[in-house]
Order: sequence, then structure tokens, then C-alpha cells
Amino acid sequence: MFRTSRESFLRASPPIPLATVLPLPACSTFELYERLAGDLRCPVLLESGQRPGGGALGQRYSIIGADPAVLFRCTGSCVDWCARGEAWIVRAGDPLAAFRDLLTRMAVPRPSGFPPFFGGAVGYFGYDMARWFERLPHPPPDNLGLPDLELAFLDLVAVADHDQKALWLIFCPFGERFIKESRDELYEEGQARLLALETRLSVVRPVLPDTRPQVPPHVTPGMSEADYTDRVRRCLDYIAAGDIYQANLSHRFAVDLAGGSPRSIYRRLREINPAPFAALLELPDVTLVSCSPERLVRITGTEVETRPIAGTRPRGASTDEDRLLVEDLLMSPKERAEHIMLVDLERNDLGRVCTYGSVRVDEFMVVERYSHVSHIVTNIRGRLAPGKDALDVLRAVFPGGTVTGVPKVRCMEIIDELEPVRRGPYTGSIGYLSPSGDLD
Repeated sequence: MFRTSRESFLRASPPIPLATVLPLPACSTFELYERLAGDLRCPVLLESGQRPGGGALGQRYSIIGADPAVLFRCTGSCVDWCARGEAWIVRAGDPLAAFRDLLTRMAVPRPSGFPPFFGGAVGYFGYDMARWFERLPHPPPDNLGLPDLELAFLDLVAVADHDQKALWLIFCPFGERFIKESRDELYEEGQARLLALETRLSVVRPVLPDTRPQVPPHVTPGMSEADYTDRVRRCLDYIAAGDIYQANLSHRFAVDLAGGSPRSIYRRLREINPAPFAALLELPDVTLVSCSPERLVRITGTEVETRPIAGTRPRGASTDEDRLLVEDLLMSPKERAEHIMLVDLERNDLGRVCTYGSVRVDEFMVVERYSHVSHIVTNIRGRLAPGKDALDVLRAVFPGGTVTGVPKVRCMEIIDELEPVRRGPYTGSIGYLSPSGDLD
């Protein structure tokens, strides 16, 4: 067990967070979430797939937080934020400037040995945030009315290190508080809050079974089969005309949950689809449940990486069938061509924010097997150029080419034309931004 000493906290320059490191309890990450955050305001969970050794994706850590110091959301040019215990402040202005200001205010360097996330922002970046970066003239109707972006800025977090079987409890106030407030007072606040969080570990909250009748849910498509087929044909016409090379056309379905809770859906989804990344975000405007194998972008220090997935086959019923399906996937001219197009796109995107000559492919067209499908995956890395930060990287890569098509901007224009409603959070991204500037 480890605890940051009072002397270290008071004397450190630059400032450091307060941390307590405990053995990881022998329970599921979701049970930890229920104990530590389940009954608090705005709880959030980012859960890793927990591959041994972290795997290629580095799925070593899961993150739990609640009761954010600041809630931040943007819709178009409307910027809202709410400090803990205070009323919402609403402003019209540049959302990127407001976002960057908050990131600057929370900045604290990452101490040696700490996990990549030790406090900071957790939330979602909706697909329509792309309108901040690109001029898309004809947006479809927005029938969800959700923010383009919604983030919880957390100053108290729990981080499970699945490799080391350790649980980090971390108090990391906004960097500006170290300047404006007494270190002694911050230490006392942090100790009290860490002790309260540690105490919650011993309070076992029973995870109740889902006793609802197992009836098929009522599913409502967003358009008829004929409408969808017509939109696909129009996409093919654009490809034939040379406007685009490939496009990702989505189709929303609405499901009546019949009283089911988002938490029960999350638990069940993790059981049937144990993807590398999962998230449960219980935010003021929306609760998001997500399971995904794909990383859009990660920043660690000055290293930037993106990991596009394109090319899919179902898993086989036997080892031999599985092998044949993977061979067919890798030999398919269509799948290979689509994947290589997207690799080129992502290399170009990283090239906009990375040092010239540093962008490289370190894994090319490897196959990753998941519970239901096998995917072709490539990993691309680069070194962040001087003067660039996490928001510059997001501007360069968002949204990922695998959810739009190639070329990206023209595909987004066609998506706006053909899809009947805005996508909202779907095909956006979920993740974190650390006080150190790291991002995943």
C-alpha cells in the first residue's frame, strides 16, 4: 500500500496529486463502480477489456469517477458549465476556446509512476462536433437535442490497474487551485475525500438480478428498408461518379427498454460482447452505454497513435472454420482496398499535427479476434509537433475515417444529405483527457 506523504504534497514543485494505492478488490469492475460511485452525482465508468499484459491496445486501466468539480457541455456555439454546488452558466461563444481554457486551468504534470489518467475530463464527443472543425452546409434535423460534447471534470477518481492488481484512489484538484489556495488546505480536503472514498470500498452494494420478463424488445427502424436501400444506391452513384471511394452510411434503430435500466443493459452487454473498451456515462443530459474494440486516438506525452479497424468476418463455429474465415478476410481485394484507403487517410490526419517524418505504421493489417467477429487492424504512430496539443489532435482526426469514409469531408457532406437525422453521440468518441495533456 502507498500513500502520498504530507511533506511530498506540500513541497512538490510542480504540484503533485494526492494518491492512495490499495490492493485491487476481488470483484468485477462494475461492482467497484457500484460501490465507489453508483449512488453519487454523474457517475462515469471507462472499463478496459483487461487482456493479460495490456495487449496491443494497452487495456491496463479502468476508470471510475463521480461528483465532478465541473460539468461542461457545448451545443453549436452555446457553451455551458456548472461548478460543483453552483448553478449552470450559459454563454454564446467559441466552444473550442472555452474547452481549451478549462484544460489550461486543470493542467498538472503527470508524476512518475502514476497511471495515464489521474483526474481530468471524462465524457463523450458527439459526431456532430465535426461541425466545429469542418464547414458542413446542410445538417439534417436534430431529433435528439443532445449536446455535441459533454464532459465531467473529475478531481477525485479511482483507477484500477489490472496488470498490477492495484487500485489507485487519486485527488487531483485543478492546477489553478495550487496557485490560488493554501497547500495545507488542499491536503486536508484531499485526505478527507480520499478517506471517504476508501470507506466506500467496504460497503458492498448488492447487484440485483434483472427480474423483468424476457420478452423481445420493440425495435423501431429510423427508415424503411426501401428508403435505406435507396440511400445505399445513391452512395454507390457517388462512388461511381468519383466523388468518394467508400462511405459509412448509418441507420438508427430505437428500442423500447420497457423499464430496463442502463446499468442492467451495460452489465448484459459486457457479458455478451466483452470488447476491449466499454463505457457507462450517467451524465445530466444522457446516459451512454458503449462497447467498442476501436481506439480513435491516444496521446502519451509526445507520442500520438490511432488504430483504425476496417474489414470484418464472423467467428467460425470451429477452429478450422475460424481460420478459413480469417484467410478469406485477408485475401479479399475489397476488404484490403478499403483498409488501405483508411490507413492512408489516418496517416495524413496524423501528419497534420505530428513532426514531419515521424508518422509510421508499426502494425499493418493484423487480425484481432473478438467474441463475435474478427477484424483487420492497423496501428499508426507519430510524434506530436511542438506547439500542438490534444485539441489540435482531435481537430485533425475527428471523426475517424472508419465511421465516415474516404475522402472524409466529402463523405460527411454526403452523410448529411442521405441520413435523415443527425447522429448525435453515435460514431463520435468516448474517452478521457488528463491534466498532463494525455488523451485516450
